[in-house]
Amino acid sequence: MPKRRGGRRREARAARPERDLTEWKPRTKLGRIVLSGEITTLADAIKTALPIREPEIVDVLLPETEDEVLDVNMVQRMTDSGRRVNFAITCIVGNKDGYAGLGRARGREVGPAIRRAIDNAKLNMIEVKRGCGSWECGCQRAHSLPFRVTGSSGSVEVSLKPAPQGVGLAVGDVAKSVLRLAGITDAWGFTKGHTKTTVNYALATFEALRKTGELKVRGEQTDRLKIKSGAVQMFVRKVSVAASASPPETTELPEDVVVEGEDLTEGAEGAEAPETEGGLKKE
Repeated sequence: MPKRRGGRRREARAARPERDLTEWKPRTKLGRIVLSGEITTLADAIKTALPIREPEIVDVLLPETEDEVLDVNMVQRMTDSGRRVNFAITCIVGNKDGYAGLGRARGREVGPAIRRAIDNAKLNMIEVKRGCGSWECGCQRAHSLPFRVTGSSGSVEVSLKPAPQGVGLAVGDVAKSVLRLAGITDAWGFTKGHTKTTVNYALATFEALRKTGELKVRGEQTDRLKIKSGAVQMFVRKVSVAASASPPETTELPEDVVVEGEDLTEGAEGAEAPETEGGLKKE
């Protein structure tokens, strides 16, 4: 059986070194605002309408993000000097609680290309609306989609529908990874086109999730469908600007402590019986 040129490949999370945020020097306005502590959540950063151009912003505002490699494709081209081989990487990043991002990158080596794809995914983070939009379910929890959404990329068209609790993710493997990292646990999926193209399948699913945040809903629909935007649990990572920690403060105790009743003690000592000539006290 011939070996496929492209396919899914996963890299262990522990094998990728984490970025040192103590040495981060922001170059954009949003980065300086985040580093100063004026913005503590990604929802507030999105509301500012300032573009996210530094992956460190997502590392500070969403420290609990996870990533997964969806596709590793080897691309070859013939030149005068010989055959050149590049790798095209597609990655998905999310916190499993309402935020997800998709990114792609190319490189001669797999490891650096994966890291660049993860950084590009962090620059494309979106806010996903979740809810309980299935008529078969009344759990009043934001576990599925609030309504039907459709996304397309190339020949692939993906339709996502709300599902009752317990169904799970009835979609393909690629769409399942995208929905799982976005925080959706139950959904029906219907596809058209050549879904074996992993990149188009992932882009179509991500475009469908993007439309959940673009659609406007009324207050009555938000209460009835239990729609929630973004993360429910907030995690804040504090970045220490100074590298050296200040020594702990020590409390100095006074040497002379004034004790109440000192005069009485001296008076009592002076009231002792007088001594005789032989050095004995007079009884």
